[in-house]
Amino acid sequence: MITTPEQANDQIVAAHNAYKQAKEISPRQRADWLAEIASALEANADELVALGQQETHLDEGRLRFELRRSVFQLRLFMDEIVHGEHLDATIDHADPSWGMGPRPDIRRFSVPLGVVGVFGASNFPFAFSVMGGDSASALAAGCAVVHKIHEGHLQLAVRTGAVVEEALKKAGAPAGLFSTVVGRQAAEALVDHPLVKAIGFTGSTAGGRALFDRASRRPTPIPFYGELGSINPVFVTQAAWSARREQILTGYVASFTMGMGQFCTKPGLLFAPIEDADDIAEVLHRELSSKQVSPLLSPKLREGFDKALNAVRSTPGVDVLVAGDDSEAPRPTVLVTSAEEVRQRPDILEQEMFGPATLVIRYAPGTDLAELAALLDGQLTATVQAEPEEDVKALLAVLRERSGRLLWNAWPTGVTVSYAQHHGGPYPATTATTTSVGTAAISRFMRPVAYDSFPPSQLPEPLRDDNPWWIRRRVDGVWESAAAGEASK
Repeated sequence: MITTPEQANDQIVAAHNAYKQAKEISPRQRADWLAEIASALEANADELVALGQQETHLDEGRLRFELRRSVFQLRLFMDEIVHGEHLDATIDHADPSWGMGPRPDIRRFSVPLGVVGVFGASNFPFAFSVMGGDSASALAAGCAVVHKIHEGHLQLAVRTGAVVEEALKKAGAPAGLFSTVVGRQAAEALVDHPLVKAIGFTGSTAGGRALFDRASRRPTPIPFYGELGSINPVFVTQAAWSARREQILTGYVASFTMGMGQFCTKPGLLFAPIEDADDIAEVLHRELSSKQVSPLLSPKLREGFDKALNAVRSTPGVDVLVAGDDSEAPRPTVLVTSAEEVRQRPDILEQEMFGPATLVIRYAPGTDLAELAALLDGQLTATVQAEPEEDVKALLAVLRERSGRLLWNAWPTGVTVSYAQHHGGPYPATTATTTSVGTAAISRFMRPVAYDSFPPSQLPEPLRDDNPWWIRRRVDGVWESAAAGEASK
């Protein structure tokens, strides 16, 4: 089942040929292709979920929710591309009285990049895998996709890939528009091949950075949209701690143990004004004892978790507040340290424990939380638990520089797919400034092209005055609705 370099090359060439055939089709036709994929995933849900249960330790409810999320995402992208938002079509008609001198007729829209290599994640076998966010957004953008399967759910991924290919064939899409590969050599071929124009990756910092560097060393470097790692700090103010300490602890426990702590948005750090750690131990023990546990998703992931937990636990100044265990389904662990120790060893804040463990940082009354936040690296999320009347502008200003999503009195686990969603952040959270979740993810796999002084007969459909695709455009600085094109028919 391992894909040879020769096979990977053939698939990439086929994907490029499919891209060339499909890149000029209308958004409505491309939306029909996405619709067919969504319907096929639904029709095969029972089989796919059963495979997921066999290969992972995830239960049926979690797997079905993930699959519904993937289907919803495809249909949301359908609506987005039909309206043409992703094209960013902009028309500036010639204007002899333009303020800086006569302006020529200039028109711009975004075009797909070409073949995209997508690396599936281990912890979300549907939502961030074969037809997860990267694959769905690349197809919506007009690209072809070659997906590198994560072997943590090999049979599920192979079957999902077959379902997608069958759906695209049924919809009339060109052969090769989507395919899957397996194995390290195929992964390297995806990053190296000159016909591959971008990479989407979700995985470890070490693996992602190695691929990122490889993509940058190519004779022609390509964009590498990598999600690598995040510890997602939570800052609790003194007022919030006094008002609802137990509620905060309960919510924190529920969030960091969700999915056995195997979410990229798991809160791994809690900064709180704790005078005596024993004061919170009772609440933590009570909440943690009620949590169901299960084995981690793969032996490799478990090995990484144990290594990271041992590294943090053995750090001077770090104590065990709630001891987990080494069983096959490990009980959660809570470690504790102080703000003073963190200032002396800020690298404590860089160690991600991907699994059921977290670190609590005690700070003294009057501590400058913004100063502590400044010790952090880039994060996907940062949470502030505070009261409405508090002035936390300084803290928020620092966190905004280090995080892609800020949360107020909420918890970061659970990333809805929507228009305003942003799932990204400064390095090492990601390698780019873009989002991998939500409709804005489509634009990662596109680039703008301007047409200067072209005759109407030579313009592409999105830039013609009669707007044959009925898309939303900005004309002479004014946004027109998609209905304007339809009304002109």
